[in-house]
Amino acid sequence: MAQKEEAAAAAAPASQNGEDLDDLENPEKLKELIELPPFEIVTGERLPVNFFKFQFRNVEYSSGRNKTFLCYVVEAQGKGGQVQATRGYLEDEHAAAHAEEAFFNTILPSFDPALRYNVTWYVSSSPCAACADRIIKTLGKTKNLRLLILVGRLFMWEEPEIQAALKKLKEAGCKLRIMKPQDFEYIWQNFVEQEEGESKAFEPWEDIQENFLYYEEKLADILK
Repeated sequence: MAQKEEAAAAAAPASQNGEDLDDLENPEKLKELIELPPFEIVTGERLPVNFFKFQFRNVEYSSGRNKTFLCYVVEAQGKGGQVQATRGYLEDEHAAAHAEEAFFNTILPSFDPALRYNVTWYVSSSPCAACADRIIKTLGKTKNLRLLILVGRLFMWEEPEIQAALKKLKEAGCKLRIMKPQDFEYIWQNFVEQEEGESKAFEPWEDIQENFLYYEEKLADILK
């Protein structure tokens, strides 16, 4: 069974705008934080090492992990067989749109009917019900889109609403599976910042295989 894990203070962001939460008793400081705009969706090619190690870790209890990190690979294939591939990542935190929805709004807002799209997501946790609904609607109106979602953790999987959403994703043709240790290694090699001139080997955490099996069993029970 996956272990409980509490967020280390140094690993988690101090607040939604990087401010020190200890000062929130100050009315002026609190007013300043409240009036700040929400986080924007952050995009890029490679995410920082500490973000990967904290946010993608497949623990059972995701204390402090209040962001969604989504690494994507988009392969667009034309009739001649030519394939154009793009990759990158998204992250959200208190933004107007979650990373899954932001992908369709910013990364792939339109689909060329002459192309076939094979999209793979590597997501820190599975979609919420609202994001699942957006995915289902997009798949329903975009017949030339195939989507595979690999998740590190299941988000609130005990909730009936979430279980129903995951089942609907499967029914809509979305392939959903839990990340294996090899998938985390793939993210490390392809989406995580490496020291210039050298590439460090991926070091799996102690319970990575145990937690994968735990979540795989839970997902299988939900989707059966």
